[in-house]
Formats: sequence, structure tokens, C-alpha cells
Amino acid sequence: MFSIYILTYNEEIDIAEAIESAMLSDDVVVVDSFSRDLTVEIASSYPVRVVQHEFESHGKQRSWMLKEVPTKYEWVYILEADERMTKELFAECLEAIQSTEAIGYYVAERVMFMGKWIRRSTQYPRYQMRLFKKGKVWFTDYGHTEREVCDGLTGFLKETYPHYTCSKGLSRWIEKHNRYSTDEAEETIRQLDRGNINWRNLFLGSTEIERRRALKDLSLRLPLRPIIRWIYMYFILGGILDGRAGFTWCTLQAFYEYLILVKVREIRLLQRPQEKRTPEKLTAKQI
Repeated sequence: MFSIYILTYNEEIDIAEAIESAMLSDDVVVVDSFSRDLTVEIASSYPVRVVQHEFESHGKQRSWMLKEVPTKYEWVYILEADERMTKELFAECLEAIQSTEAIGYYVAERVMFMGKWIRRSTQYPRYQMRLFKKGKVWFTDYGHTEREVCDGLTGFLKETYPHYTCSKGLSRWIEKHNRYSTDEAEETIRQLDRGNINWRNLFLGSTEIERRRALKDLSLRLPLRPIIRWIYMYFILGGILDGRAGFTWCTLQAFYEYLILVKVREIRLLQRPQEKRTPEKLTAKQI
């Protein structure tokens, strides 16, 4: 068996279904960032543990959780509130933790948007580190999200998890991604200032993770990035085949890319040293 963490902040819409899907395990822990809605009250009505910790960043929250919040089992699974555990995925996880080689497993997400699985334009399969042995995986910050650091071999599961990315409505999505774009802009600047494109991983990466991250580094340097991303997602990846939902998804992602680009320019501008201005001489008439 393995334990399941559920990370929350103002998730009253999703938390009940997330917990119910996770209760295939007999050890579920809700780690809340001091929600201001009914998240904690709803979670507390279930036979799960609820702990709270002030949110600093995605990487730090996960690191604190893994270090400070004990679990019944050595293996753990991280579930976001707008994601769901499935019976098929749970069964594969139980089988995977019997391995004596891998210390963690990546799981692909199925992005659910406007009642439909957006398979093509989301670069499916997009893998996230979800199932792992405590003490062997930890997290660092990367933009608005996090990246895993693994101390050992990792593997990939075949089953996927549904991710209801817009379950709280379009306004909430825009509000959330407006905040995310600031973090992404800051990370973009750091990558541009210190990093280079890993061409080998881009074309010959041994895993989807390596290839996707190299593609991300390349995309940061492209001109007209929002337009290129829309064309890439809608026509090359096949978002056009996802119908109205695919068109809307691609447009939202291009808008998000544009927000990042605008904020990169804004941050760059604010970082420039202020030009020294000498007081203008007053004319006799002005005096």
C-alpha cells in the first residue's frame, strides 16, 4: 500500500471528489495552505488527516510536506485537488511499488477541458513525478511550479490521471495564470541569462522528460513566441482535431505565453539602473 498526499488552497469545488478518489488508500493526508473557503471543513468531514502550512512556493511546500508530515507507508503519491486517482492507476501503483529498482514513477496527465480530453494540443503524454519512495525524491522551484530531484532510477506508468484544469471556471483560470505568469517570467529571465539549449536532449533525449525540457529552453528564445505556440499546438500537434475545446485551449495557452513575454519585458525594464537626471535650469521667466 502507499499513502496519498493532496495539496490544496481554496479547493472547495474539487476537494470532495479528490478525496473520494484517493480513499482507495487507507492513508490520505490533505496538506492545505490556509484556504479561505470551505476546503478544510469539507476535507475534515472525511476520514483523512488535514494539516496546514503557509504556502511559500510549490517546491518548498512539497519539500516541507515530505519532511514534516509523516505517512503510514514508505511510498507516497502526490495528488493535486483538481486531479483524480483512478482504480486502474491505483492498481498499477500497487504493482509498481513492489519493484526493488525504481525509486519513483512518472505518470501522464489527461487534461480535461470543457468536458473533453484535450489529448493532442497538450503534448500528451506529459509526465509528472507522482509516485515515489520518501527520502529518495525531493523538489526544487521552477517558475510557478516545481521540478523533482531523484536519488535513483525512475520509471513510467502506463495508466494516466485526469486533470480538471478549468473546473473552477474560466475566470479562475485567468486569475490563476496571471499570477503564474509572473513566476514564469522570472524563471525565463534566469534561464536566458544562464542557460543554453541542450540540442542533444532536444533530438536524442532518452525520455519524454528530457526532450520536453530541452524544447522548453528552445521556446524561450523564439521570437513571436505566443503566435508560434498557437500554430504549433493547433496545427502541428493537432489541436484542430479537438474541436471547439481544442481551439479555446490553444488560444488560452497562447495568451498565457503572451502574459509571460510582457512581464519579462516589464521586469527587464524595472531592473535597468535609473538614469541620472540633472535638474533643469530654470529660466528667468520661470523664476
